Amino acid sequence: MSTETTIWLRFRHAGTTGFGTLTADGIRVHEGEMFGRNAATGTMLTLSEVELLAPCAPSKIVALWNNFHALAAKLNQPEPPEPLYLLKATTTITTPGAVIRRPSYYDGKTTYEGELGIVIGKRCARVSPDEADGFIFGYTCVNDITANDILTSDPTFPQWARAKGIDDYGPFGPVIATGLDPAKLTVRTILNGAERQNYPISDMIFSAQALVSKISHDMTLLPGDLIAVGTSVGVGVMKEPVNSVTVAIDGIGELTNEFRL
Repeated sequence: MSTETTIWLRFRHAGTTGFGTLTADGIRVHEGEMFGRNAATGTMLTLSEVELLAPCAPSKIVALWNNFHALAAKLNQPEPPEPLYLLKATTTITTPGAVIRRPSYYDGKTTYEGELGIVIGKRCARVSPDEADGFIFGYTCVNDITANDILTSDPTFPQWARAKGIDDYGPFGPVIATGLDPAKLTVRTILNGAERQNYPISDMIFSAQALVSKISHDMTLLPGDLIAVGTSVGVGVMKEPVNSVTVAIDGIGELTNEFRL
């Protein structure tokens, strides 16, 4: 794996959507396709000139459950023999910095879940764990927001898709970082200025490479698809009328959104 990290982002500038790499001098604008052929145009923009967008547009979001040893132990749950996951609606995607509002019909508990996200770079089907790194473009920050009371409201059917599928409940970004070893990363979640989560990705039951391999045997993963690898201990309810939530991963950056009750 390359030790050189490149930071990719998408933005809106002068009414047009673009993408590029973040450098010490600003955004180096590229043309072409982020997950295909592309080249720098020679244009540079400052962050203050653009509106940051979610850094890619997935065809699907795969979200893991019970993928950390520490959380499984805390919940007294058996560690699964294979990945447990759901598909999260792509309409949950919103921009970094966006204000997210609880639906007017729902007055129950809503939790933050700070997570690492895997971004797929190439069409990926039935690959081995040893091949998986060749299909991973990079990594990003994810807040997998959940309407907990919806999840358990019907005793006959856990409503994972609905509880995690509400519009804007899936912010990720603000960038995608390439060339990282995910096993060396740490996820921190800060709620209203207080750190609530701080856990190592190395504690995952299924590594990033194992997840890509196993999921690709179920469904073809496409360029830009997002795998949220699951969360660990420290998940909590957002209780204030206005809540600031930051998911921070050194080497990637900080995803901050506001959640309003």
